[in-house]
Amino acid sequence: MHASGQVVSCVTARDFPFDRLTLALRSVLPSDASVREAAVVSDGFSARFDARERTYVYVILNRPRPSALLVRYAHFLAAPLDLDAMRAAAADLVGERDFRSFATVPAQERTVRDLRRVEFSRAGDLVRIEVAADGFLHHMVRTIVGTLIECGWGRRAPQELGRILAARDRAAAGPTAPPQGLYLAGVRYADGYDSFAEPPVLGALA
Repeated sequence: MHASGQVVSCVTARDFPFDRLTLALRSVLPSDASVREAAVVSDGFSARFDARERTYVYVILNRPRPSALLVRYAHFLAAPLDLDAMRAAAADLVGERDFRSFATVPAQERTVRDLRRVEFSRAGDLVRIEVAADGFLHHMVRTIVGTLIECGWGRRAPQELGRILAARDRAAAGPTAPPQGLYLAGVRYADGYDSFAEPPVLGALA
């Protein structure tokens, strides 16, 4: 999994000129991590627990031949996907639902989440799936995508999604899509701040 809009919070032991923090971190972070911006927040703020909505983007390279350049950044599928069938299937997932069938979680864990949107678009050979909710379970997005892919290939009817939800059983859903296509693209907070940033792969030449 990758992140283009991750948010982290920390407590500092002394004052620091925050306008220079992103520059200072550049010298100590690995080459595959960077900080876009930094800000002072109120005491007690938690990047994790104060989040109101998270948005993931899943990227699929959908064409007959793979790309050596995108092998780490998009899930390659050679067979064409029917996005209309995938949209019809996803409609049953939107709203406050019990997503136990789409996650790998302990029996005692609460599995109800408010899934606010599932949107599909295609840019050339790249299929973009955006999923937003108040929170997500372990492997939830990837299992939703894996199940929707089966609908896009005609292996499942879109009407099956309601029955999968009702089963509350991971075995009822489809496979877990691989991690390389998944991006945490944004986190939204009560004050209106949203860290969303489009995954760079969507602007790449495949």
